[in-house]
Amino acid sequence: MEDPNRPFLQTQPHEAVFSTFIQRVYQWMAMGLALTALVAFLTASNATLLRFLFSGGMWLFFLVELGIVIWLTSSVQRISPQAAVLGFLTYATINGITMAGIVLYYTAASISSTFFITAVTFGGVSVYGWVTKQDLTSVGSFCGMVLWGVIIASIVNIFFHAPAFYWILSYVGVAVFIGLTAYDTQKLKAIHQSTADAPEQLAIFGALMLYLDFINMFLFLLRIFGRRR
Repeated sequence: MEDPNRPFLQTQPHEAVFSTFIQRVYQWMAMGLALTALVAFLTASNATLLRFLFSGGMWLFFLVELGIVIWLTSSVQRISPQAAVLGFLTYATINGITMAGIVLYYTAASISSTFFITAVTFGGVSVYGWVTKQDLTSVGSFCGMVLWGVIIASIVNIFFHAPAFYWILSYVGVAVFIGLTAYDTQKLKAIHQSTADAPEQLAIFGALMLYLDFINMFLFLLRIFGRRR
């Protein structure tokens, strides 16, 4: 006779593993954000490091950040959990150093309020990406293409200094990362389903995706709501 509880017994372990995986993703993401914030404020009070950053060292840190992201995303399933954790925390630390200028440029009150707005927006969009039945692949692809356009346009605007264009790019940037947050949250399900045991490397990869979405959404919102010193 077939056991009526068999479907539950089969699905419960997978659901438990998935729940643990998601918890680890958001725990690592929160740890990365906290580390970035701490390092940013510490760097802002270090005159020697600030002189190095503003004398050209910023570009060196940007290149290192880019290298870490490329390395993690391209080899996350081949490296050890310890290497993935080290890479993610190193990236969060370096990103905190490069964001020190924000602490100096904007008031603490506006940084705090913008962080709150970002957290609420990110949380709501992430929940939507989690519960929606709609396939967000096309949304992710479209936002990815628009993001490249925003990056290129931002570089061009460095030379032209067009205020109206600056504000347009800021709002477009917020919209892009709202879409990417929903897409990446939904993508976590596919990432977990690709393996049976949800190794720590995949949790780190998921945390990196959401961390980047949060940070960039925060930066674009800060351009809109931030008050300069």
